[in-house]
Amino acid sequence: MFFYRSKAEESQEWMGAVSETSSVELRLKVFHLSKSYGYIPALSDVTLDVGAGEVRGLLGPNGSGKSTLMKIAVGLLRPTSGSVRVLGVDVEQDPMTVKKIVGYVPESPRLYEFLTATEYLDFIGDVRGLGLDEKKSRIKRFIDSLDLEGKEGYLISSYSQGMKQKVAIMGALLHKPRFLVLDEPLNGLDPKSARVVKELLHELAREGVSTIFSTHVLEIAQAICNRVTILQNGQIIAEGTPDELRQKAGLPGSGLEDVFMKLTGTSGVEEIVRALVR
Repeated sequence: MFFYRSKAEESQEWMGAVSETSSVELRLKVFHLSKSYGYIPALSDVTLDVGAGEVRGLLGPNGSGKSTLMKIAVGLLRPTSGSVRVLGVDVEQDPMTVKKIVGYVPESPRLYEFLTATEYLDFIGDVRGLGLDEKKSRIKRFIDSLDLEGKEGYLISSYSQGMKQKVAIMGALLHKPRFLVLDEPLNGLDPKSARVVKELLHELAREGVSTIFSTHVLEIAQAICNRVTILQNGQIIAEGTPDELRQKAGLPGSGLEDVFMKLTGTSGVEEIVRALVR
């Protein structure tokens, strides 16, 4: 079910919401957001806040609306109704400003594969307006930290999936954004690089950088995220810290995977497995 509001109503409600959360500096405000593709709903009346220094996990089954929400948040898709503000900027009204101030890693990054990693990151640095010395310094630190040293001069087309993912992450972080939107960012990364990215997100959070982080690997969400939002069929069905979600599911002390299965109503896994091996 979709809920439609005029821009005046949305603005009035937004101001009320801000006054209620004045003690928290919001990085993201998603307000009564709905999105449909023709007659197919992808998101339905989604409202959520992400504060400064928060790492928010987005969990949900395939088709639950996670990637759609992220694409709307960075201005790649227009919502059917509702609004999104990033660092106070209305995404629908000023998508170009939002694209300048966020760092985004899509689920399937598309890079300029006819360039080398150094050339690609140099181009990204120029687009982001970095000075020459800062750009060179930051590119070198990323290349070294994510184990691409000695391979930065190879064409990206020759890279493995994990190496391409590293370049996408570097490009998203190069300009020191205050808000990150990461859709399955650890796909294909080796354990060391994945650990570097996880620790980097924690360090950035301590500096006030906020992140929305989508993953299907629940152990990763448990290790990285302060709070978790679970989507199903385009709606939020649960939200809170991992401990709060365990209490909600009635599974104190359980892993996030069991909590997720309980809250999303996923059951009968053992029966499915037995049927598959018959």
